[in-house]
Amino acid sequence: MTRALGAAMRRIQTGNALSAFGLGFTVPYLYVYVAQVRDLGATTAGAVLAVFAMAALVALPFTGRVIDRRGPLPVLIGAAVLASVGAGSMGLSASVPTVVLSAALLGAGTAVMQPALATMIVWCSDTSTRTRAFAMQFFLQNLGLGIGGLIGGHIVDESRPGSFTLLFGIEAAMFLVLAAIVLSVRLPRSLSLQEARPANTEAKAKGGMRAILGNRAMVQLCVLGFVLFFACYGQFESGLAAYGTEAAGIQPATLGTALAANTAVIVVAQFVVLKFVEHRSRSRVIAAVGLIWTVAWIAAGYAGLGHGSQAMATAAFVSSYGLFGLGEAMLSPTVAPLVADLAPEAMVGQYNSAFALVKQLALAVGPAVGGPMGAALHGPYIVTFVLFSLGISVLALRLGKKLTPVQDRPSLVSRSRVVAQHKPSGQLEAAA
Repeated sequence: MTRALGAAMRRIQTGNALSAFGLGFTVPYLYVYVAQVRDLGATTAGAVLAVFAMAALVALPFTGRVIDRRGPLPVLIGAAVLASVGAGSMGLSASVPTVVLSAALLGAGTAVMQPALATMIVWCSDTSTRTRAFAMQFFLQNLGLGIGGLIGGHIVDESRPGSFTLLFGIEAAMFLVLAAIVLSVRLPRSLSLQEARPANTEAKAKGGMRAILGNRAMVQLCVLGFVLFFACYGQFESGLAAYGTEAAGIQPATLGTALAANTAVIVVAQFVVLKFVEHRSRSRVIAAVGLIWTVAWIAAGYAGLGHGSQAMATAAFVSSYGLFGLGEAMLSPTVAPLVADLAPEAMVGQYNSAFALVKQLALAVGPAVGGPMGAALHGPYIVTFVLFSLGISVLALRLGKKLTPVQDRPSLVSRSRVVAQHKPSGQLEAAA
């Protein structure tokens, strides 16, 4: 990586960490803020969380095409400003219409930031450096969220609405800081915001969803991504939490400890894991994650369905979150770079947005399915997600058969800025 690319990447990663820090201040307390602090009730709080997710689903289908036509810089800056307005207005809202509108702005802004940031990282990296770049992004996101949540927990006071206004104000400021930082980034393809547009992209980026669906490897990766997010992230604060409290007798405070263990494993293990995965087959690494998560679900099953002591049940439940964290640390340098390497150069934004949309769908469906099962159907819940985890391994190995050698093992590329691009199977056969 050249010095200019390194400087651009450091600024992008700094902005990424600060925006995650801002999100960590408010995300854990959004339900409490709406339902109790503003006294708008549990129904309104649930609606706010639903709107937050739905806004992302509405915005993401249009995001990728704009990124590919206009470049990620203006999209990221616009999304950061939109999220800042949403966060600031949320801290001042005291009625149902205003909190719902604020949630829509905040949800859309934070969702659009994901593919825009990912595309900027792609532009500032090549196949040989991309794995480490996305691992760093994931590490900084979790570190920022963890530190933000920890500091925010010492600031919030349910008896003082002003303390929540302060939290949302800090979050709004962090989004503006992100916008200011990326404004100073000089991307390798452009030297200013006005020029942040790939050459001849408007003509090339018209394939849209049809082109993505025609890429069989990308379709299989999206199916795999849905299962990954559904079976892990979509269960943390819904089905698995309900299962832990109902079946395993886990106290609410212990749920916080489990989430902290998850974050701690990610932060501590990320770069140790990176050294293990960056020279290995991506598809086999993802398959290994499926096996690790199978063990995590078995540990959770023992916590609720075993006949050990409460201390053993608690230890097993917390360890399951730690194992999930280990799997997440293995996925961060694997899945996101693979999305980029499958994308044609003029469609990187659309590929990133499509995968972000799949993630949001999984995060919406996961709690709806897992919540009721985790609370009432304890045995079937564990069996179901053990099978989903084993399914991850099967889907990953099948995906590996659709990838080129360089896409599956990017370490095969010398450090020469050669970018692996997907070729339809017909072209590969002709080349052979």
